[in-house]
Amino acid sequence: MEFVATCPKGFESLLAGELHALGAEGVRPLVGQVSFTGGLADAYRCCLWSRLASNVTLVLARVGAANADQLYEGLSAIPWEDHVAPGATMAIEARGTNDQLRNTQFVALRSKDAVADRLLSRRGAQPLVNTDIPDVGIVVRLSRERALVGIDLTGEPLFNRGWEAPLGRGRLAPRRADYAAALLEAGCWFRDVRHGSPVLVDLFSGTGSVAVEAASQALDRAPGLLRTRWGFARWAGHDADAWDALVTEAADRAAAGTENSVELLLCDTRPGAEAAARRALRAAGMDVEPRFLAAGELAAAVGDGSPLLVADLAWPQPDDLASEAEALSLFSAGAGAVAGHDGAGVVALSPDDAADAAAGGEPAETIAVILGRDDATIRCYDPMSLSAEHPMVELRGDAGSVPVLVGASDQFAARLAKVAKLRAKWAAREDVSCYRVYDADLPDYAVSIDLYRGSATPGRWLYVSEYAAPRDVDAGLARRRLLDVLAIAPRVLDVDPANVHVRVRTRARGGSQYADGGREGRGPAARDERPARRRDGRVELPRGAHLVDEGGLTFEVNFSERLDCGLFLDHRETRSMLRELMKRTPGGSFLNLFAYTGTASCYAADGGAGLTTTVDLSRPSLDWARRNMERNGFVGRNYEFIQADVLQWVADRRHEHRYTWDLIFCDVPTFSNSNRMHASSWDVQRDHADLIISVSRLLSRGGCAIFSCNLRSFKPDIETLEKAGVELVDITAKTIPEDFSRNPKIHHAYLVTRREDGVTARELGL
Repeated sequence: MEFVATCPKGFESLLAGELHALGAEGVRPLVGQVSFTGGLADAYRCCLWSRLASNVTLVLARVGAANADQLYEGLSAIPWEDHVAPGATMAIEARGTNDQLRNTQFVALRSKDAVADRLLSRRGAQPLVNTDIPDVGIVVRLSRERALVGIDLTGEPLFNRGWEAPLGRGRLAPRRADYAAALLEAGCWFRDVRHGSPVLVDLFSGTGSVAVEAASQALDRAPGLLRTRWGFARWAGHDADAWDALVTEAADRAAAGTENSVELLLCDTRPGAEAAARRALRAAGMDVEPRFLAAGELAAAVGDGSPLLVADLAWPQPDDLASEAEALSLFSAGAGAVAGHDGAGVVALSPDDAADAAAGGEPAETIAVILGRDDATIRCYDPMSLSAEHPMVELRGDAGSVPVLVGASDQFAARLAKVAKLRAKWAAREDVSCYRVYDADLPDYAVSIDLYRGSATPGRWLYVSEYAAPRDVDAGLARRRLLDVLAIAPRVLDVDPANVHVRVRTRARGGSQYADGGREGRGPAARDERPARRRDGRVELPRGAHLVDEGGLTFEVNFSERLDCGLFLDHRETRSMLRELMKRTPGGSFLNLFAYTGTASCYAADGGAGLTTTVDLSRPSLDWARRNMERNGFVGRNYEFIQADVLQWVADRRHEHRYTWDLIFCDVPTFSNSNRMHASSWDVQRDHADLIISVSRLLSRGGCAIFSCNLRSFKPDIETLEKAGVELVDITAKTIPEDFSRNPKIHHAYLVTRREDGVTARELGL
């Protein structure tokens, strides 16, 4: 008999070795599958014991499939009466296409017709179709102009062992059992098991998949022993005696295996990992008590032993660089603990080659695999070739040391510690709780690091933004430096690594931070939509949000749900300036354009504004602004929120000649081509003059505006503005906070007045 065992791409060689060890003959690895020959008992044994196969198919025939008629004729010639018992249900699983058969549903339908017509002609009755839980699963796999036809012996995939918990969420998403088994197979775990007293070091154990697979092998438990349904159970050719004998043998081996020993050393920094791993071991029937270790305990726990170290470094999301840095740092510590240990092994599932720097050497073997839709590799290292002396950075005080990927990162650590100490003293003196700590002080470590300290929601968070590296800098080196930054910064600044958030600024569709998440409203104003409140009357805090203080006011920040966190620290002085300007006209009016989360509106209201008008295109941003206002006690009809295309809204108000404001703040995006804007696009350098002129026409007599943008190369069109009677005074230097002094081009700010009013910057205290 011929059989085909399918598997994930990249597993073929590993599966071929496993099938050979299980007694299969004629083993031949193909793409995504391995063929073998033998008796039905051999196939049953593979179903029961294989840890790497996805399913096992009994090959009945290979038929022509150049077109639908040829496929039909080929399937009609197969004696289906020998396989589908009277009254049994069936289902067809079709895979693959060719030039004539381009739809798998059509292939399945035509195949079903052939099987049903054959049985009708032999029995006078057609079988019932049950696509959910069929008695007999028929496989049709097209390859060019031929089709493999067979019986699915397994039913649901073999990697569903029967002990798995429901799918997890977030940082503890489970690793599939066959991938866990592949890591162990690549690390020669079976060799360790055969030699007795095996020891596994499992880094980022997650929901326990690797631990369960390792214990299962050590205790000689068949991975399919807990399964209750099999595809062959109601197949007419099923050999019940052969299957029962194999199950009895497996049960006897499992009973005897309880005397075996295995040591599981697990290490995972994610909340809930320890409980999840213990729960998985219990569910799988493994009477093994794992030891959970901290990173600093790994070396002592390993001692002079020769364990297999397995690290799942592929759990962070592709854009979760903070978690990746956390994972690589722990892997570096683990690899260092076993480096130079003869007989040990190191295996990592990694999305890229950054693991090599963390391990301290090149892999002896790599196996390319697919995780979901992403490429990854199983990387196998020889501990004897790894450097026992990983680059380490000794941190000041009692912060200890941290493994790094680039030796020169010690310079970054020293610089960060120095500026952090100075900045903390300044912040305490100025009563500032959220500030920039580091801003590309070292050119090779081109990031900014902002520290946020919570108020009503206690905590400390880091917001790290990467500046684009020059083209002549190796991308891999730049990435490793960034990962070192993310490993070092939370230790130096006393922040939980889980509270480190990374932003790699890219131009999103729409071109600005204001384009995210908005939707057009039907009306110009939204005064009646109040934020949700808790039972105690306080404004409801959205998912992922925290509260911080600035200037005596409370603001909502969110580091995980949006591109920007909601509070631009570089405009701290600008907001204070707006509050002081508002005090000149108590009860006056304030207009906030491109308002984002309305922080400037809060400052103006705190300065005594009797009316604030907050305008933005994004509904989520306006909702956020409303929550900020209400948290600070600014509630009522005098505080209005308008969802609109700002450019069109300003133009309309200018020509109506009915609306004026005493103070206006206009912090514009650099570029936008949002399809919700009436204009085709916005470019601050090209279009700023028209906007500033329009804004000046909305000023009341003696009023002023502050115009701001963050285009570094921005140059105002003074000539055009002067012709329109607009006075523009550069006040950028007065709006740059102390913690942004290294980067004075973080934004540009200008005082806007009308020449006919005769108001000067000196008179305004600027």
